[in-house]
Amino acid sequence: MTKAEIATEIAKATGIDKATVVNVIEQFMAVVKDSLAHGENVYLRGFGSFIVKQRAEKTARNINKNTTLIVPAHNIPAFKPANIFMEEVAKN
Repeated sequence: MTKAEIATEIAKATGIDKATVVNVIEQFMAVVKDSLAHGENVYLRGFGSFIVKQRAEKTARNINKNTTLIVPAHNIPAFKPANIFMEEVAKN
């Protein structure tokens, strides 16, 4: 399902015009991205959590050049679904 399809479904269900719904979705994504960029997790009760995971430094190999390189420690965004969410998905 795309962002446009989500906006259409929300607009149908709420009666709010689609342009407003798209704007709300865009602002939601901007707030989540900004929060994660500042190291803050976002918790949505009953849905899940957008969290920042830390990856440790590791050694990787470039098989084309047969060399090793160090991948520095870094943060990555992740999503952890709530138990209610996972149960609902498992039913179907």
